[in-house]
Amino acid sequence: MKQITRRTVTFSVAALAAATGAGVALWRYRLVEPDGSALAALWALELETVDGRLFSMSTLRGKPLVVNFWATWCPPCVDELPLLERFYQKNYAKSWQMVAIAVDNAKAVGQFLSKMPLSFPTPLAGLGGAELSRSLGNLTGGLPFTVVIDGAGAIVLRHMGKLSASQIDNFLTLS
Repeated sequence: MKQITRRTVTFSVAALAAATGAGVALWRYRLVEPDGSALAALWALELETVDGRLFSMSTLRGKPLVVNFWATWCPPCVDELPLLERFYQKNYAKSWQMVAIAVDNAKAVGQFLSKMPLSFPTPLAGLGGAELSRSLGNLTGGLPFTVVIDGAGAIVLRHMGKLSASQIDNFLTLS
């Protein structure tokens, strides 16, 4: 009979723990297909901006659109915003639209935008933004969460977590 060493047991336990952790992460951060009413609700939204104006999501309809859910207290969100700004600056002349829906409060977003201005709309959804992102397929309501909608109004990408520069540049292939 083969003798089981401490190293073999340790390696087996570590492998099992890693596999379990990966499985839990995949389940926890899975995305589901939104139902048809989710996009209709998105287009019908009117959200307040930091300066108290109303921003209507319907103004972005008909062109490729990146919808990013973020918050000032979310480090990965803050890290990806300059990348999204760069993409927007390079591609708005090609009809790309972008909106960063803040799952945050007006004071925090206002302070953030005074330090890092963005060229695209950043309306406020407060905690209701997490529910909106859930309706678009983000089961956990985690941030950042990004949805890309093509010019015909179909969701072509949903991404949970921080985007890399190359992932953002690949948006161009989706429209």
